[in-house]
Amino acid sequence: MTEQLTDSTARIADARPCTLGEGVFWHPQREQLFWFDILGRRLLSQQGDQPLEWSFDARVSAAGWVDDSVLLIASETALLTFNLATGARETVCALEADNPLTRSNDGRADPWGGFWIGTMGLNAEAQAGAIYRYYRGELRRLFASISISNALCFSPDRRYAYFADTARQQIWRQPLDERHGWPSGEPQPFIDGRVAGLNPDGAVVDSQGRLWNAQWGASRVACYDSEGRFLQAVAFPASQVSCPAFGGAGLSTLFATSARVGLKDDSLAAEPHAGKLFAVEVAAQGQAEHPVIL
Repeated sequence: MTEQLTDSTARIADARPCTLGEGVFWHPQREQLFWFDILGRRLLSQQGDQPLEWSFDARVSAAGWVDDSVLLIASETALLTFNLATGARETVCALEADNPLTRSNDGRADPWGGFWIGTMGLNAEAQAGAIYRYYRGELRRLFASISISNALCFSPDRRYAYFADTARQQIWRQPLDERHGWPSGEPQPFIDGRVAGLNPDGAVVDSQGRLWNAQWGASRVACYDSEGRFLQAVAFPASQVSCPAFGGAGLSTLFATSARVGLKDDSLAAEPHAGKLFAVEVAAQGQAEHPVIL
């Protein structure tokens, strides 16, 4: 199939530029969007027309929701709870705290209440990262030797997890144990971006099992069916699109974060919206994000 880029009517959903936007997700109880600027060490949100922002002492990258007021947030050294009402922060467990050369990156809650989180080298060093799952009080390493962990998401039938190593330009599909959601068997290649020169970044699966993948450097989020076949791609006005999420009424708005990191002055002049948050209406419905069970 010839890959066609859909001309989107993507709008700027939030004009605050992030150095490295990531980890966007829609809180289903609060009906509120959250996302991160990893290198800016901040969590961003909106409440109506009011922009919200919280600063952290370390790089923060991904989150899941615990209840109406508490998030589980991944920092470069820990998983921690964060109370949106009070600002209180408590460490749940360490995350490669003994390794000063890595940080957290992509993460998402699974249908069993577990939280998957990937790490990577501060300078994307080869095979410096890993992918973990926090479940029922235990943080367990699932996959080692990952260079740039990304695309952690789950099929609506609970059969599969997906993950990417952006440096290897591939996404894998991992069968899951039906009872507790642990990996069952070996991961299988799902999407290979090497031929087309695509770099898979964050991803999300919609209610029909289609995977929507932000592709770093390609100004787009691409949609694939449940067998990994390309369906369409939605264009965004920034080359470094990093992470998608469904939110809004009916979970039919596709949001996407982007980044300015690494762009030189001439590139930034050509991409004045780099680092901003975008939104576009699509003919798809997302899954509600699963709660994290601590």
